[in-house]
Amino acid sequence: MTSPAVSSRDLPHPAREEIRLESVLHALSDPMRLRIVRELAAVGDELSCSHFDLPVTKSTTTHHFRVLREAGVVRQIYRGTAKMNGLRRDDLDDLFPGLLDALLDAAARQAGRLGD
Repeated sequence: MTSPAVSSRDLPHPAREEIRLESVLHALSDPMRLRIVRELAAVGDELSCSHFDLPVTKSTTTHHFRVLREAGVVRQIYRGTAKMNGLRRDDLDDLFPGLLDALLDAAARQAGRLGD
């Protein structure tokens, strides 16, 4: 049996077993990327790239999403013309139990302390 042809719009993602802690931590070390992840976690559903109103250029936003996707933090898929983003919570929680919740909690406490 052959696998279906990969569309040119399919984006590469690491398999669960390929996700590395240092890549996840690097991806989440940037304030804009952490902001994206916090928003995805709060909504608990997929959001389009255009939903995010980040104070950076469109090309920089695209870069941030690529870093998150390549680290295995988010999954991106096209739905029509929209690129949808979903947090890979199940994969991250399975590989690194408690890490995502601890990071999100720490980010929320920091945002409260700094008035963000």
